[in-house]
Amino acid sequence: MSQTNANPAENEKSLAPPHVLSLTPLNSHPSNTALVELIDNDKDSPLLADTQLLSRVLITVVEHQTSEPVKQTINKLLNGEDPQQTIQAILPTLNHQQRKNLIRACGLFAQVFNIAEDMHHERRRLAHEQDESASKSSFAHVIDELKAQGIDSDELQAQLDDTFISAVLTAHPTEVQRQTILSLRRQIRALLEQYHTAIGYQRHRIEQQLEATLLSQWQTNETRHFKITVKDEIDNGIAYFDLSFFEALPSLYRKLDYQLKERFPDTDMPNLLNIGGWIGGDRDGNPFVSSDTLRYAFKRQAATVFYFYRDQLGKLYQELPLSIRHVKVSDGVLALSEQSKEDNISREEEPYRRAIGFISSRLVATSHTFDLSYGCRFGLSEPYADCDEFLDDLYVVYQSLVDNGSELLANERLTDIIRAVEVFGFYLMPLDLRQFSGIHAETVHDLFKHADLEDYLSLSESARQRVLLRELATARPLYNPYITYEPQTQRELEIFQAAADIKNRFGDKAITQSIISNAEQVSDLLALALLLKESGLLLVKDGVPVSRINIVPLFETIEALQNSTRIMSELLDKPWYKSVLASRDNLQEIMLGYSDSNKDGGYVTSQWSLYQAEIQLVEMAEKYGIQLRLFHGRGGSVGRGGGPSFEAILAQPEGSVDGQIRITEQGEVITAKYADAGNAERNLETLIAATLKASLLPSHSESPDSDLMNQLSHEAFNCYRALITQPYFIDYFLQTSLVKEIASLNIGSRPASRKSLARIQDLRAIPWVFSWMQNRLMLPAWYGFGTAVEKLIADNPENLAKLQHNAQHSAFMQAMLSNMAQVMAKTDIEIAQAYVELANDATEANAIFALITAEYHRSLKALLTLTNKETLLDDNRTLARSLALRLPYLNALNWLQVALLKQLREATTDEATTDEATTDERSTTETSTNEATSDNEASYTAALNLVHLTINGIAQGLRNTG
Repeated sequence: MSQTNANPAENEKSLAPPHVLSLTPLNSHPSNTALVELIDNDKDSPLLADTQLLSRVLITVVEHQTSEPVKQTINKLLNGEDPQQTIQAILPTLNHQQRKNLIRACGLFAQVFNIAEDMHHERRRLAHEQDESASKSSFAHVIDELKAQGIDSDELQAQLDDTFISAVLTAHPTEVQRQTILSLRRQIRALLEQYHTAIGYQRHRIEQQLEATLLSQWQTNETRHFKITVKDEIDNGIAYFDLSFFEALPSLYRKLDYQLKERFPDTDMPNLLNIGGWIGGDRDGNPFVSSDTLRYAFKRQAATVFYFYRDQLGKLYQELPLSIRHVKVSDGVLALSEQSKEDNISREEEPYRRAIGFISSRLVATSHTFDLSYGCRFGLSEPYADCDEFLDDLYVVYQSLVDNGSELLANERLTDIIRAVEVFGFYLMPLDLRQFSGIHAETVHDLFKHADLEDYLSLSESARQRVLLRELATARPLYNPYITYEPQTQRELEIFQAAADIKNRFGDKAITQSIISNAEQVSDLLALALLLKESGLLLVKDGVPVSRINIVPLFETIEALQNSTRIMSELLDKPWYKSVLASRDNLQEIMLGYSDSNKDGGYVTSQWSLYQAEIQLVEMAEKYGIQLRLFHGRGGSVGRGGGPSFEAILAQPEGSVDGQIRITEQGEVITAKYADAGNAERNLETLIAATLKASLLPSHSESPDSDLMNQLSHEAFNCYRALITQPYFIDYFLQTSLVKEIASLNIGSRPASRKSLARIQDLRAIPWVFSWMQNRLMLPAWYGFGTAVEKLIADNPENLAKLQHNAQHSAFMQAMLSNMAQVMAKTDIEIAQAYVELANDATEANAIFALITAEYHRSLKALLTLTNKETLLDDNRTLARSLALRLPYLNALNWLQVALLKQLREATTDEATTDEATTDERSTTETSTNEATSDNEASYTAALNLVHLTINGIAQGLRNTG
């Protein structure tokens, strides 16, 4: 191994007695017995080898980049010593730089073990495929099930043609890692893959490269020193297309088409899956999203997709040097060839190359109409009017190859390009618009005010509906360009006007949804409709409304979910709105909010309210003869609706999927699922397989017992609300969590709350869940469950058997309990208790924590009882193994974090004291006070930076944050 130089440890002033230490890699130390048992079999031997290799290389980096105390501590953690005792003993002796190095070392060990785990998952998946024992969540397995159930080709094709699946990338701030760090991690994974087939010197060389990459990561800032902007988020989201989607989607479609035709020869795989996005169009709670960011998003998306097409056509050009001396060519290809400006004599007999050159010249000319400046060595020709014209030319080439003995060539890169164009168009991915219902209402109010109409905000709900329908019945606009409106009104109208322009330029599918957050009344949907009309996105033709965009309510509180069917039924009873739906192919999309409903009513009530709402909405859609598409606003954590996608889709009520589903993908989940093409392909395949299975196969799961679940939900809700409405609870949360520190972490452009951090209802669901994850309570994913189960059994002992039956036979209950078990396995009450010491009022804080602790033990007991398990993760060996690898470093980071938080809060108190002195004694001590203030600010900033590093490390160790 090489020697890594530039040792910052030389500048550390260690307070511990120095002695020579050699770190040892992961081994079979007695304290690691449980871990060794979890990975001690032939299937997991590659994982063990990878963790040993990465440990050995990382140890070398740590040895050369840190001082003795840090190395001693890492050595103790590697050998299984208690993290709490280890950290509490060493921390007082470390200076700032040593603490920083210790935090970063712990975080890096968790990261590299994550890489090893991800690689192992991929190995096991490939092994399953090679053994033809396809995973139950694979497309091939589901197709086999369909065939076994007697589904014929016509029925399957009809379902495929009517299927629409979308994974929607959002900018929710839960990804703590920089793209730079993610890139280095991908390099490490690529080197690991090469290592397994390398021998001799090649292995030595790869170890050197691994060490160099880890050193590069060590010497790179893991957290941003600047506030991320909306444009940064747009660029980060688009980066995943180059990282994975451009390769994964065509490859996936090719694979699925093959597997489909193997079993159903007369079927074709349509374009039923796309990647969507919110980044650049989601204004809810983010004042930095505007018409400018929306336009920027589409320009960047166009730049990315046109560059990809140009690159692929260049490669296709090299692959099709077919000569007319050896092949026949269609008249269509000859016509394209003749229009080429390429005059190289060597191309005279290569019509395919000339045709592709001409197509390239038209494509690049088209990119110029989108304000791009790409060059083309074939010159510039007439731009394409739209994406369909581009596809027509590609199909001319494809058909000529097929008709003239070159079908094999047609089915290689050209097929992938065609599929890519059909999926990505000229806009890369469609973006949704989203805004808070209250902002829509205020915008309508301002329009009414300047048109000398009613005082909209003072009207009752029925009056609002009346005046909105009155205005929607006429083509006359309210907006007057010669009037100065409120800045917010102007911003809102501008973004809708930008959306109309984007649809005209990029194609109608570039923007198809406008979502109303916190939708609670019929008027919320009508208000959006009016704003669409004012912007030309909804037209009134001969008194009949025609909408160019879907009006999508987001029901996200418990009350809104319970009222969702009533609201939609009332709306659908209005002839005007039925006409709007008719213009949208009678499709009504409805978004369901997992995050806010959980924050509002707790995990059990949120899950049950969502389930009931879906059942009722399906019945409503059948009654009104419309097609329903549900959009699931899920986060990464269980507290925000996260969990395995396959099981989540199959746990939906029967009839609620029916070939139509959209799911949000956000933050760290995007990285985990889509950072490389292999992972992306597997995760997207899972979505397709689950949707197809839920739509066509009869469910073998029993429906949950409604009466039983209503009781369970009621008791869990009361227990949860009793906690969060405690007078001291908000203070407890603010003081014992990291919500304020998370708010200052540069991971997103959106503020942590709509108004302030003083009320739970104003707090965003993401920092709410993120904070509970950091202090290891994970409270949103289980609180109230134990009390509810105890109450039901106490009221009627027979309820125990009923609950256990549901846990075994209901997919809904199984998914809910499985997700709960995964979260409770990461919960650590002992660590969480240390955070209680951060509270200002110890008596009140301990009282709150006593409630939480008691409920945790009740919930754990109830969970094990209902699932007939002795311990958590009995049936999830993969997660148990993963946690065993990471927990020593994760727990160490928590103990570091809580100690640093104490110092941070003390620095804050000192600063406040200094501020008071500055006010009282300004005339006599101004100079010394300013110096003291400067020192305090420096101390606070240094402590905050260390806390940010622990947040980063813990988030990576837990592998989901918000």
